[in-house]
Amino acid sequence: VQLVESGGGLVQSGGSLRLSCAASGTLFSINGMGWERQAPGKQRELVARISGGGMTNYADSVKGRFTISRDNTKSTVYLQMNSLKPEDTAVYYCNAGGYSGGFYYAVAWGEGTQVTVSS
Repeated sequence: VQLVESGGGLVQSGGSLRLSCAASGTLFSINGMGWERQAPGKQRELVARISGGGMTNYADSVKGRFTISRDNTKSTVYLQMNSLKPEDTAVYYCNAGGYSGGFYYAVAWGEGTQVTVSS
C-alpha cells in the first residue's frame, strides 16, 4: 500500500486547509484510514480516523474544527481543517490499516505534509 499526501502549507490563524491522502496498491485488507501529526519536540498523536463503514473518531483538541471523510471510489481520505490555531502546526501523516478486536492497526504510512499556522 502506498499513500501520498497533499494539501499542506502555510495559513494564518483562523484559516482553513484541506489535506488529501490517496492510497494505491493492494487495498483489499485496508478498512480504516486516518491522520496523525507530530509537532517539533512532541510525540506523534492521533488527529482523526475513519473506518470503512464511516465511523469516525477525533482527538479532543480538534473536535468541532476538523472533519475527516473518505471517498472509497478514489481510495482517498480527506482532512478538512477549519479554525486553525498555531498549536496545530505539525507534520501531518496519513495512515491506512485495519481493525482487530476493535483496535485499529496501521500497515502503511505516508511521508507527511507540513502544516504551519501563523499567529
